[in-house]
Amino acid sequence: MKTKKLKINFNVPINLTILAVLLTLGFTSCNQKPQDQQAQALNQTQSEATITEQEVLDAQKAWGEGIVKIGKVYLEDGDYTTAALNHINDFYYYDQGYVLFKPTMASEKQFRTDLEGALSYFVAGNENYSEDHGFAIKPWSSVRWENIGTKIIGNIAVAMGNYYFTPQQGGEEVKVEYSFAYTKNEEGKLKIILHDSHLPYSPAEKH
Repeated sequence: MKTKKLKINFNVPINLTILAVLLTLGFTSCNQKPQDQQAQALNQTQSEATITEQEVLDAQKAWGEGIVKIGKVYLEDGDYTTAALNHINDFYYYDQGYVLFKPTMASEKQFRTDLEGALSYFVAGNENYSEDHGFAIKPWSSVRWENIGTKIIGNIAVAMGNYYFTPQQGGEEVKVEYSFAYTKNEEGKLKIILHDSHLPYSPAEKH
């Protein structure tokens, strides 16, 4: 009986010590867990990047060529509406839902989250968007891109900068500011999920 009592007294401080250590480690782990998880998630996302900067540049170049093509079809009295529709289907992700599209020259209906609104902006002719004059059928002879930077996180790429549109009839380039966001579809093609475009800020003249 004494031996049993001695054994219990001997183990109590050891058990308490082990418990204290485990609790300390548990609290430390809890305190570090959010930071560790955030760092781990960031590293994992960066390592799983599926888009390259060159792919973004290629997509931008092809988009500009597509805008020029729509204008060319228009000048040749072709089916420019179908050309614009093909352009939208090729580059925008409307087939998977809405796109965050803010066209350059839209003030009444500023945001075109569906295909109907986007098509109207490029070629006009839709009574629901009476302000549209057909951006792609101005028309333009070239589009030049000037990226300020590209950020790629996993399957999302965001690019920002200026692009310049040269009128078909000649004259100075029109400078426009942009932000584009892309993602890859199941076929591995970049699709636009955000297109924010606007003219540069022009401060009022001081008197």
